[in-house]
Amino acid sequence: MARPTITEFIAFLPAPEWEATRRFYEQVLGFPCVLEQVDCCIYRVVGTGYIGFCQRAELPQPAERVILTLVTPEVDAWHAYFQTQGVDIVKPPTYNERYQIYHLFARDPNGYLIEIQRFDDPRWQG
Repeated sequence: MARPTITEFIAFLPAPEWEATRRFYEQVLGFPCVLEQVDCCIYRVVGTGYIGFCQRAELPQPAERVILTLVTPEVDAWHAYFQTQGVDIVKPPTYNERYQIYHLFARDPNGYLIEIQRFDDPRWQG
């Protein structure tokens, strides 16, 4: 039997800081909410890649271990932009030799890590 197709990807996370989450993902990151459900919003990140947040009282523990990685060649520009938006920068842009990436870490309103990353590994085909 052939493997069935997958046409889209959505990762769902709880968001106790609902209004701040909406502001961050809609206004700071500029992701459109493509479907608003009863207490959830699904954002288009790129193409058919989505992230959904649902208004919930509790975070997965430990929340700081969740990393949402956004890939772009413009790591330094994102760093400058985040600074103008008052985003909590956890680690400024640095080169990671082990993984051959240039990246930064910031925190969203719920405490999730947002990694802005550029792949320098020639094997990456993204």
